[in-house]
Amino acid sequence: MTTPTAGFDSAWLAARKVAEDAARLGRDVVLARDLLGRSSLLIDDMQQQLALDSPELTALRERFAEATRPFTGVEPVQTARSMFAPELFFTAPELTEVSPRAEGVGRICTLERTVVGADWLHHGDHDDDEGSGTPASRRDRRVALYGFKGGVGRSTATAVLARYLADLGRCVLVVDLDLESPGVSNLLSDDAGRPRHGIVDHLVEAAVDNADHLELVGRASLLNYQGNGEVFLAPACGLPLEGQPYTYLSKLNRIYTDLPATGDDGSPRPFAVRLEQAIAACEDQVERLARRPDHVLLDSRAGIHDIAAVTLTRLSGLALLFAVDNPSTWEGYRMLLSEWQRRPDRARELRERIRIVGAMFHSAGDTERLGVLTRNAYDLFVDTLYNLPDEDEPEPFYSPDGQVDDAPYAAIPILFGNDLVGLDPLRSRRWQDLPFVEAAYSRFTTTVKRLLPEPHEDA
Repeated sequence: MTTPTAGFDSAWLAARKVAEDAARLGRDVVLARDLLGRSSLLIDDMQQQLALDSPELTALRERFAEATRPFTGVEPVQTARSMFAPELFFTAPELTEVSPRAEGVGRICTLERTVVGADWLHHGDHDDDEGSGTPASRRDRRVALYGFKGGVGRSTATAVLARYLADLGRCVLVVDLDLESPGVSNLLSDDAGRPRHGIVDHLVEAAVDNADHLELVGRASLLNYQGNGEVFLAPACGLPLEGQPYTYLSKLNRIYTDLPATGDDGSPRPFAVRLEQAIAACEDQVERLARRPDHVLLDSRAGIHDIAAVTLTRLSGLALLFAVDNPSTWEGYRMLLSEWQRRPDRARELRERIRIVGAMFHSAGDTERLGVLTRNAYDLFVDTLYNLPDEDEPEPFYSPDGQVDDAPYAAIPILFGNDLVGLDPLRSRRWQDLPFVEAAYSRFTTTVKRLLPEPHEDA
């Protein structure tokens, strides 16, 4: 009979216990887990080097491997001095502190090197680049539109909101961040308005410091708006000149890489920072072409994904979470909000920026169900983002009559019509002028407008 090995969860728990013992030796440690769930123990020996073949490390390596097998990293125990770019691990912004330094005991942190998940816990307090303005000055003007499930009308709502704000004289930038399945771009522009490059191009070219020449934004050519408002589009995919190669999938496969620091004064560039820089570059191009964007609409991809995590936690000042009132929607949002619950400091900040959008109410009479959706959203927020362990605040006030309009769980309704299914904006270029479209989105657009900052004074 073979000896049972540890499973995914039990291996991580065993790794944590070994990390606690290692920290008692007085050095900071990072417990990292890779894409396959394999753990490695990283020891900070920058102040006093540890010999890799020392009895101390040899014994620790053997114990760690035995405790975590088969979820043991290729190099179970590593030291900072033995690593090519230790700053990517020991100073990574997505580090989660498990226990602080104490007398004679090092700090313990965990680091999830995953395809998805780590950025759900990250806070948007990073430094801005190249003096382009404080992060808050940009972030507060950005609106993330996100749905845990696809097919809830998120991209259409983005296009409608962009046109509504332009009719008010605002300058709007729409960024298509649904990189695996671009959608809003085709609602806003045909080939005449599509720039030569997209967000994917910036992520690839900037990795080798070759992004300065990119044409990232174009005027939305399929929207009919009035007055002096403007809508610009930063697409996921560009439209290269005829005869020039353009391999979108090859670029897409390379954009999520975290980059090490370059030069003595450089900083690591994880994916979150790189995506922030891409959006900032688009905003700067709009300012050069016209004026500073009053609002930036980020059409995020659905599901649990790094793009969605970064968009909600780091890039936006207002996050609109699209919800259909069914069990799968609430189960999905509970998974995400429970991640934030693990970090009360971030949960408090994030819950102030969230609004639930009640999507796809099929008729005016169907809005009677809005109170049910709002109640379900309320229960979700109370269970995850309110009544946190380190606060004594009472539960947020719930009004079954929907009178708490500014509460994050107070669902903003969008009606739905079958005429919106399979919409072809090239054939129906004035689709947003149709009466049923205005009726379906009127409460959504007016409510979101009230939540946004005022336009720039020099507009």
